[in-house]
Amino acid sequence: MTTTLTLNGRTQEVRAEPDTPLLWLLRGELQLTGTKFGCGMALCGACTVHVNGQPVRGCVTPLSAVGRQPVTTIEGLAGPVADAVRAAWVAQDVAQCGYCQSGQIMAAVALLAGNPKPGDADIDAAMSGNLCRCGTYPRIRAAVHDAARRLSGA
Repeated sequence: MTTTLTLNGRTQEVRAEPDTPLLWLLRGELQLTGTKFGCGMALCGACTVHVNGQPVRGCVTPLSAVGRQPVTTIEGLAGPVADAVRAAWVAQDVAQCGYCQSGQIMAAVALLAGNPKPGDADIDAAMSGNLCRCGTYPRIRAAVHDAARRLSGA
């Protein structure tokens, strides 16, 4: 079946069944491998992408649930919020093994796009579904605060 998908700002035709998980389409068919497979059950957040600006788990989101909504992967993430998050991630030395980082960054960008001045509880709630095997949670929280400061010009 052919479906029209708006992916990273570009409209394209894809061949996939409606029940195909978005992650399988992204990684397998479109070779966008920045979005990672972690658990396959929406528990770890490694597969986080944005659908219409909201973070979703690609491993359990069927193509049919996306419809005509725009999809953004880590490869297509752009703009001032994304730039601030990336800069903060580097400044705070967040990544260790790096496997979870695309999902973490996608969640942080979605949080800051909707809440430019989050407190610790806001950050913990927004990031809670994203697991980090290396345990860099304090640096992740510090990086989200850092990105918020960068966005506010402080």
